[in-house]
Amino acid sequence: MAGSVLVLGAGMVGVSVALHLQRRGRDVVLVDRQEPGEGASFGNGGLIQREAVFPHPFPRKLSEILRIARNRSVDAVYHPAALPGLAAPLLRYWWNSAPDRYAQAAAAHAALIATCLDEHLALARDTAAMALLRPIGWMRLYATPESMAAALAEADRARRDYGVNFATLDSAALAAAEPHLLAAREGAIHWTDPLSVSDPQALTLAYAGLFTAAGGTFARGDAATLERHGAGWRVATPQGPVEAAEVVIALGAGAGALTQRFGYTPPLFGKRGYHMHYRLRGNAVLNRPVLDTQSGFLLAPMRAGVRLTTGAEFAKADAPETPVQLARAEPLAQGLLPLGERVDDKPWMGVRPCTPDMLPVIGPLPGQPGAWCAFGHAHQGLTLGPTTGRLLAEMMTGEAPFLPPEPYRPERFHHQGR
Repeated sequence: MAGSVLVLGAGMVGVSVALHLQRRGRDVVLVDRQEPGEGASFGNGGLIQREAVFPHPFPRKLSEILRIARNRSVDAVYHPAALPGLAAPLLRYWWNSAPDRYAQAAAAHAALIATCLDEHLALARDTAAMALLRPIGWMRLYATPESMAAALAEADRARRDYGVNFATLDSAALAAAEPHLLAAREGAIHWTDPLSVSDPQALTLAYAGLFTAAGGTFARGDAATLERHGAGWRVATPQGPVEAAEVVIALGAGAGALTQRFGYTPPLFGKRGYHMHYRLRGNAVLNRPVLDTQSGFLLAPMRAGVRLTTGAEFAKADAPETPVQLARAEPLAQGLLPLGERVDDKPWMGVRPCTPDMLPVIGPLPGQPGAWCAFGHAHQGLTLGPTTGRLLAEMMTGEAPFLPPEPYRPERFHHQGR
């Protein structure tokens, strides 16, 4: 059992951890109830977001808080019944979004983001996965001169402080770049560094294929059955128990329910998101993903059609799906692009695992030798999977970590309860 590792969770983060551990000589079993890439890795904007050096802060302007509180927007909605359970983590999220604390979080977040393209390409190069990574970037559209000017100021700061690249398009240049847009906008910022993924689940499956082709094992099983077994760990699968010396918990929004059993209760909270695919009418095309900031939705060209993704929905973990944001966004999107019929039978829903300080949880599980954490990536699990996989694998195998791991250490939440 020495040198063996269980990795629980086969999303982009878990698959990347498994692959990096395997490449460092560990005997790895990857375990999930579903096939790789079926969870939150399945439904997202499909972007490797090199530009996302500034994590999403809690709104600080009263006008913005009141707008969201009215619960009629496209970008953020909530279930009133969920608010009591979310009060503590959201209050800490607000506290951590104060300018001085946010600056620290942004610096630590940007350190992870800075290498995301290199880490993805290190896994994908010379494999079929490269065909899924399109070097086309993506665009944010702005409706007013004021919003465009504010966005440009922040983009300039991202370029100056963190080496992010972008191009500025005025209204005419935007119309030339995306000739089938139906509505005029003041302009756009084209983030030129990010890779656009034509099928996010296929990318996760491609990396999982590299893992299994090199001798790694994927097993269907329930992470909730994890238990101590001697000095190591054991989890149940339909083929019988699987044992290993170490375990990595990479369960996204479900991680907290498992770590709580072992004495660690991080203040995770979920942001639910939805998507739907559409055909385009006639010969219309969308050349790259576009986010319309006025309306708060993203449209991205995918293998399955144009994907419309929503913002954040705050709900209890077991609450039924309520895709009201899609219902609000769809007519607005149809006014921006000639969307035709829906492709999917029903909307897809997933949960983004978030932390109040806007940083993921990467490192040893407090008080549990041989257990490790890799979760809490919020909107950036797809982007940061390979980066997290490398960082954690280096920590687990005694290599010098390529990034200082302290900002992401799990014990920063250990004595703070929920």
